[in-house]
Amino acid sequence: MKNIQTPSFLLDERALERNLQLIRQVSREAEVDIILAFKGFAMWSAFPMVKRFVRGATASSLHEARLCYDYMGTKAHTYCVAYKRSEIEQLLSISSHVTFNSLRQFEQFGALAKARGVSVGLRVNPEYSDVSTDLYNPASPHSRLGMVSGELVNGLPEGVEGLHFHVLCESGSFALEKVLENLEVRFGECLKKIKWLNLGGGHLMTRKGYDTAHLVSILKKFKEKHKVQIIMEPGSAFAWQTGDLHTTVLDIVDRNGIKTAIIDASFTCHMPDCLEMPYRPELVEGSRDADHFAHQYRLGGVSCLAGDFLAAYSFEKPLEVGDTVTFKDMMHYTMVKTSTFNGIQHPSIAIKKKNGNIQVVREFGYEDYKNKLS
Repeated sequence: MKNIQTPSFLLDERALERNLQLIRQVSREAEVDIILAFKGFAMWSAFPMVKRFVRGATASSLHEARLCYDYMGTKAHTYCVAYKRSEIEQLLSISSHVTFNSLRQFEQFGALAKARGVSVGLRVNPEYSDVSTDLYNPASPHSRLGMVSGELVNGLPEGVEGLHFHVLCESGSFALEKVLENLEVRFGECLKKIKWLNLGGGHLMTRKGYDTAHLVSILKKFKEKHKVQIIMEPGSAFAWQTGDLHTTVLDIVDRNGIKTAIIDASFTCHMPDCLEMPYRPELVEGSRDADHFAHQYRLGGVSCLAGDFLAAYSFEKPLEVGDTVTFKDMMHYTMVKTSTFNGIQHPSIAIKKKNGNIQVVREFGYEDYKNKLS
């Protein structure tokens, strides 16, 4: 581990397999389909393992659908906020299901999808969510994501076979139960006419303390009551606590009594949810509790953005240039959001294999930065 280059994302293959085993168990016990959401985890070098446990994936763009077709070996369950006419034919050719966000888009492309043999669905908004951060809550009355019940007062359009919602984020089974109750109130008549219901993501069933028995119970009851195929597409649950981001301290600056340890990574470039959510990841070497250890530091990113830092962490010993700072649980919704702002080095991607060996699967350089531009 001391020889690993930084910055570097390191996936733990054993931890990923544990999550996959639990997900498969829930899928079998509840008799539902659980597929991988690329928007949360799209590390395709790990897909050979993922494919042993789940049968498919959901895509939110043409590129994700291609990744599913090329590396998961199956057609995608596709939902896009809006589809482009120039992409729709190719997208339909590699999709088994396609969900439309509005009646306008359904009217534009629905017949074409049916003609191509693709199962058509509509995204709906149950208008309930336990998500408190507005940035991550798609269930607000004015949300652009999903139709409210008033838009379907005349029932489902001809040719619609499924409904889709996504209103949870790292939520528990009891939150899902409330969403399903709201769905029945607002879209009960529609439920009588569909073949499948996609519950979206946000089901953090691999988190310690998640009540999987309750999840299985409510899924079985709902499926039996409405006679529908149920699909779930979590992202975080697959990659939850499966790997870290390793960084190195490059400098330590002291400004008016506040010490900042500058690392060779960036929160705005490599861990944007830390600034957007915001949330503070745990460290291998230190504590999120500023008073837990004697030595306090802000952790500063290497970009020129003034707000590229997190405060304040504590450490048992003073930090020195060259020390390692490792951020825990950086696989889900992290790699998929990285950027090369400032031309900053993108972290390498590596896998700690089950036998303990570390395989570096990708390193990034100038060409990767240059080729994103023109």
